[in-house]
Amino acid sequence: MERLNLKIGATDVALIYEHNSELPLVGLKLVFKVAGICNEKKYGVAKLAAELLSEGSKKLSSNEFNKALDMRAIMLGASAGFETFEISLESLSEHFEFGFNMLLELLSSPNYDKNILKKLKTQALGVIASNSTDYDYQASNALKEILYPNSRLAIPSIGTPKSIEKITIDDIKEFIDSNLNLENMFIVLGGDIGVDEVKFDKFAKVLNSGMKRNLSQIQVSSDGNLKIIDKPSEQAYIYFGSPIKFDLRDKFKLNVAMFILGSSGFGSRLMEEIRVKRGLAYSVYCSANLNLSYNSMSGYLQTKNESKDEAIMIIKDEIAKFIQDGATKEELEAAKNFLLGSEPLTKETLFKRLAIAQKEHYQGYELGEFDINLGRIKALELDELNKFIFSLKDFNNLSIACLYNEQK
Repeated sequence: MERLNLKIGATDVALIYEHNSELPLVGLKLVFKVAGICNEKKYGVAKLAAELLSEGSKKLSSNEFNKALDMRAIMLGASAGFETFEISLESLSEHFEFGFNMLLELLSSPNYDKNILKKLKTQALGVIASNSTDYDYQASNALKEILYPNSRLAIPSIGTPKSIEKITIDDIKEFIDSNLNLENMFIVLGGDIGVDEVKFDKFAKVLNSGMKRNLSQIQVSSDGNLKIIDKPSEQAYIYFGSPIKFDLRDKFKLNVAMFILGSSGFGSRLMEEIRVKRGLAYSVYCSANLNLSYNSMSGYLQTKNESKDEAIMIIKDEIAKFIQDGATKEELEAAKNFLLGSEPLTKETLFKRLAIAQKEHYQGYELGEFDINLGRIKALELDELNKFIFSLKDFNNLSIACLYNEQK
């Protein structure tokens, strides 16, 4: 795996690259920074823009475009995350040139058709309507409203019925033109292909150079708010979260701490107390959400309506005990054994390795940070870990959203 520098037009563009000829496959990904949901002017535009880029080009209809790809087993699609917008191309090496040319055509002339947009908006409104009866989804969004107040995260990523209705073709075009540009792009390439076989310079003809954008920081609430939602549910859905404040150099310690607290499934503190000892839930989980614009801890569980108060109390108590007392030697050793033992599985395929390298580059680390962290975990001592755990006092400032049936 290596990081190279490309000159596309007058713009320097980073390339993350691994050559691998074990299989005749090629994967290419264009990653646009500060270009996702966080950079919308109307709620839902980013998701609709990604969907529209699956609807062919002006030259070829959606059916013709996708049929040409399917005949050659080429996967070409777009996705909108919160901070980034990605376009991915995967194919057999013998069909890569064809797929690459289709990607260029798609970028040069997206299918900005009002009927296409009408169809996509109808689909989005259908998903929103379906979500209105999905209690798990509603509880999750309720947590975001109180954990990330006054931010884009507090609004569903798909948008709202009102915002979807107002989106026009011009809005989609403006989003794509202003967000998909060279200055904010890096490229990930891997497989049975050489760098010199890809005509990267052609991107200068279909993408604007643009101006470098900066992410706005999102304030994660430490107010410890509680939001209750009364619905005719058979279960109580409990979502909880808090800020995470830590030195980025301690990321490996956070991985171990979260594994012990709640991300490891059976054996984690929360699972042992809530399921194994008390039988209050089938599962309980918490993890760290680490991003460039915000960091938070969040988790969830489902329990009986009548058990919600007890479950919430145990979550608060166990997190407080963990921050006060730290981990045990046995817990640290178990975490080390799993995290170090599962390492081969995380890098067993080319696309998994590329995903790790993409994340390292995006977050500003040198390539190979993943392996360096494994070495740090192996050498981690209990006193060092617990000193870090004691510093996570913001975990006690839990925001909690609970959806349940008050009548039961």
